[in-house]
Amino acid sequence: MDENKLYVTTSDGEEIEMTILFTFDSEQYGKSYVLFFDEEDETGEVFAMSYDDNGNLLAVDDEEEWNMIYEVFEGFQDGQEQEEQD
Repeated sequence: MDENKLYVTTSDGEEIEMTILFTFDSEQYGKSYVLFFDEEDETGEVFAMSYDDNGNLLAVDDEEEWNMIYEVFEGFQDGQEQEEQD
């Protein structure tokens, strides 16, 4: 996986370049995750997927897993806000 870009293919076959916000590993789920966004999308929506050792993106289907990802993302945002204040 490129250090700061990845490409996703939409359901209609369009390939979109995404910017990686950050990655992290979860011991609880034994997985690696990537959070990313489309710089051209004005909504600022952030996406999350797990990925394997080969860089293949995998969907997250478990609600508890999503809750964990959301908590990590909130911590990331809090850290970003703190850096901006310093």
